[in-house]
Amino acid sequence: MPEDDKQKSILGRASGVGIEFAAAVAGFSLVGIWVDRHYGSGPWGLLIGLALGLIGGTYNLVRESLLASKEAARSDHGVEAGGETSDRGDTV
Repeated sequence: MPEDDKQKSILGRASGVGIEFAAAVAGFSLVGIWVDRHYGSGPWGLLIGLALGLIGGTYNLVRESLLASKEAARSDHGVEAGGETSDRGDTV
């Protein structure tokens, strides 16, 4: 059963990262649309909002991927994954 819990944890984390990516892109795009309508700036607000959303979502995706990679390497080397970690995922 612990293997099933680990699999659910990995699936939950991956789906969470995907949802965060989509939310970042959609949120910044909506802000860009609002800026375009409020200031009459044409497609520039949307394009800038889309770019910011893609950059922010990609940053979060890479950050979470690196953290998951470090945790997988740590568990492969026999170190307990339940140990204390800092905000960056490093073992304290």
